[in-house]
Amino acid sequence: MSEQCCGSHNKKNIKEESCCSSGSSASVTNEAVAKETGCCSSSETNISEPADSCCASSEEAATPLMNQTKSCCSSDSQTNEGSAAESMNFRVYGMDCPACAKTIEKGIGSLQGIRDVQVNYGTARMQVTAESAAAFEPVQNELKKLGYTAEQMNEKRNLKTYTVEGMDCGSCAKTIENHMRLNTSVQSVNVNFSTGKMKIEHTNSSDEIIKEVSKVGFKAALDSSRSSNQPSPSVKSNENGWFIFSGVLIAMGFAGSFLGIHPLLSSFLYAFAMIISGYKPVKSAFYSIKSRSLDMNVLMSAAAIGAALIGEWLEGATVVWLFALGNLLQNKSIEQTRNSIRNLMDLAPPEAWIKNGADLVKKPVEEISIGEVIFVKPGDKIPLDGEVVKGESSVNQAPITGESIPVDKEAGDTVFAGTINEHGTLEIRVTKLTEDTTIAKIIHLVEEAQEQKAPTEAFIDKFASIYTPVVFVIALLLMILPPLAGFGTWGDWFYKGLELLVIACPCALVISTPVAIVSAIGNAAKNGILIKGGTFLEKAGAITAIAFDKTGTLTEGKPKVSKVEVLEGTEEELLSIALTLETYSTHPIAKAIADYVKSKGIPSQEGDSYSNIVGKGVQATVEGITYYAGNLALFKDMNPSLEQVSKRVMDLQNEGKTIVLIGTDQKLMGLIAVSDTIRESTTSAMKTLTENGIRETVMLTGDNTGTAKMIASEANITRYFAELLPEDKVNAIKKLQNEGYKVAMVGDGINDAPALAASDLGIAMGGAGTDTVMETADIVLMADNLDKLPHTIKLSRKALAIIKQNIWFSIIIKVIALALIFPGWLTLWMAVLSDTGAALIVILNALRLLRVKE
Repeated sequence: MSEQCCGSHNKKNIKEESCCSSGSSASVTNEAVAKETGCCSSSETNISEPADSCCASSEEAATPLMNQTKSCCSSDSQTNEGSAAESMNFRVYGMDCPACAKTIEKGIGSLQGIRDVQVNYGTARMQVTAESAAAFEPVQNELKKLGYTAEQMNEKRNLKTYTVEGMDCGSCAKTIENHMRLNTSVQSVNVNFSTGKMKIEHTNSSDEIIKEVSKVGFKAALDSSRSSNQPSPSVKSNENGWFIFSGVLIAMGFAGSFLGIHPLLSSFLYAFAMIISGYKPVKSAFYSIKSRSLDMNVLMSAAAIGAALIGEWLEGATVVWLFALGNLLQNKSIEQTRNSIRNLMDLAPPEAWIKNGADLVKKPVEEISIGEVIFVKPGDKIPLDGEVVKGESSVNQAPITGESIPVDKEAGDTVFAGTINEHGTLEIRVTKLTEDTTIAKIIHLVEEAQEQKAPTEAFIDKFASIYTPVVFVIALLLMILPPLAGFGTWGDWFYKGLELLVIACPCALVISTPVAIVSAIGNAAKNGILIKGGTFLEKAGAITAIAFDKTGTLTEGKPKVSKVEVLEGTEEELLSIALTLETYSTHPIAKAIADYVKSKGIPSQEGDSYSNIVGKGVQATVEGITYYAGNLALFKDMNPSLEQVSKRVMDLQNEGKTIVLIGTDQKLMGLIAVSDTIRESTTSAMKTLTENGIRETVMLTGDNTGTAKMIASEANITRYFAELLPEDKVNAIKKLQNEGYKVAMVGDGINDAPALAASDLGIAMGGAGTDTVMETADIVLMADNLDKLPHTIKLSRKALAIIKQNIWFSIIIKVIALALIFPGWLTLWMAVLSDTGAALIVILNALRLLRVKE
């Protein structure tokens, strides 16, 4: 680790955040950084580095993760050179394992003018440092040669997002990309089939881009979070009308063969139907070939035209019509997954009420500034994040956190855009602009997550890119070689070759993973869970042990009074004196006692001569008598009789409670036990996790063994590690991994950074209240409790199961179809059904993930 973090001067540069500040000790507070660099994630790592091995100042260490322009660990000469260097960041697509990152680093690093390359597999990001801007030009071409694609991430780019309708397979996205890259006005383009989005940098107009996309057979529209992405009803009805008309023509031609109609008329009807249904795929096939793509449109068009050439008009027409039907049904099904995110966009209203003189007027949220006060009426959605300045109400936060129970809000409380004000009118001071609200960040992060390929998806895409051209060549050889060798007729083998062409496109296989991942991530987002990508979804599905930080995760993290024991007098007298003593103290335990007494409605007494006794407690005079509140050591100094309470205090302390004794220098009135209480959701969550296949639930705590044992028993934890220092938690994680477990770590997302980095999966709680947590963890539970964790594991396991089902089903269908070709049992229309039908079944199976409930 020491070699990786702030190592010798001849090592490669590493990111500033991964280094410790010069001459001082630095805390790792960002899991993304810890995961990316591996820095300071082991208890064996010395996180305090000497000044000569780490050159970053504290200001440099605060530089944002992907915007650094120099390294922190280079020698002086390197630092001087680095001052003239330029840095550029890319998002890389196609990596399916950490070895890919190393391949890219070596490949790009060999280019002339490139000084340093850092590729992070987990975040799919690449940072390139070069001598000049010109050195960046060959980077993307070199990536393509290596088998990957990338998009530049610098904010100054004129990158626009379009929604694309009509894609039913990953090969469609590839066709659009290849076609757009032939346009000299396009600098970069990335099309994501799963989300139906195209991100493109271009110098020409948006209308020209939309026109270019339409040439390939798809519809594009400039993306707007406030506008519907659906095509106009008239366009859809026209398409459906022509589709139905072509089906009627085929039915008429088929019926005519039984009614004695001349065969030429039937063939004419079939040909007319082929032209109507086949115009779009043939047009798309033309541009696919032009852009050197081999997608389903090419294969299906070749099969249909080939059928017509050998006089199989009914077969050809049926093939094209079934292909159109399959696309129609697939598009309709896939839109359901894409709508899971579009529905999130509609949560926050587009307008807000503000005061204009004596009247309330509506104003677009885009025009509202930070600090303005908005009014939210009962039953309305809150349009922007803010702080309540006046009013009380219950707010339904389910759209953000997934919590079903409304949360009471009053002046000083934070509220989120998209949540629902249920009762009273609220006046809210805006704290975030519309593009920075929590719901906007959720949408952005979810869309980013859906665009990242999971390892399984990336592998299948690579497999498909090899499988399709290989089968295409085999189909051509099948048409030519057997009849040349004298085996059968040209017509028979040509027909078999056409069947193989239809089977050559692995649509169902390619679509099996992305639709499942998009559906699962959409379901999670709707339930207050952020899964940062398919990689982490797959990891969550394979987890066998979950480790929890105790304070603030399993417990509330706030001390509360758990027991009151009276030794002399009444409980009311004891609590009244306790309130008097603790009212002016700022200690968390004092505040917990004061809040408890106030909640009982017991008043304090008149006191004076308040004094703090350092390390022991407080004192005050009430009606001429000096009272004390403090620990056992305080009262031992005054020598009151402690025989009856000393053992009791020790017993309670062994249960993890902090004891405050109340009394005078002559007698003890009683004791108050304060402890960090277990969250209400903890016990039920642990039970459900065990039911969902988690073999070990583990607590990591700095408490003594007795306390840890008691809390573990109360919380249904199967195992615990006690008396841990922060760095010891990493060793506990590694111990579990060495025992063969796939370990997830659940913490608050910041303080537990080393343990989160060492685990196989980092899960953070309370994302709705902390932007840092939302940005850094692999999975974020938006609510500040564990209620959603079992659903996360259940959903991930379900997603993995469905992905496996889809993959095996797709493969088996292809094998069966291939086996039926040679006996002559397979027809062209059956081959089409085996492809489009299988793809549709795979999609419908994946859509079940949208309906998985807690």
